[in-house]
Amino acid sequence: MQSGTKKFDKWIIEFITDDPGVNPLMGWESSTDTYSELKLEFKTKELALDYAQKNNINFEVIEPKKRKLTKKSYSDNFTK
Repeated sequence: MQSGTKKFDKWIIEFITDDPGVNPLMGWESSTDTYSELKLEFKTKELALDYAQKNNINFEVIEPKKRKLTKKSYSDNFTK
């Protein structure tokens, strides 16, 4: 299987909840912090950094890993 490369050109700001709780009725993880449900997408890394700095958001940049692509065809499964 070869994974696609769609949506790999976006930068995302995710808010992390420090204190998630457990819902006593259902046992699901829940929180009163609605920022944890929010994901902001940006076209470039610079736009995301500018937004975070202007709004005083503490951030950590996680660079994407370089993917090694191996071109395959269906017939390669049978010819080797």
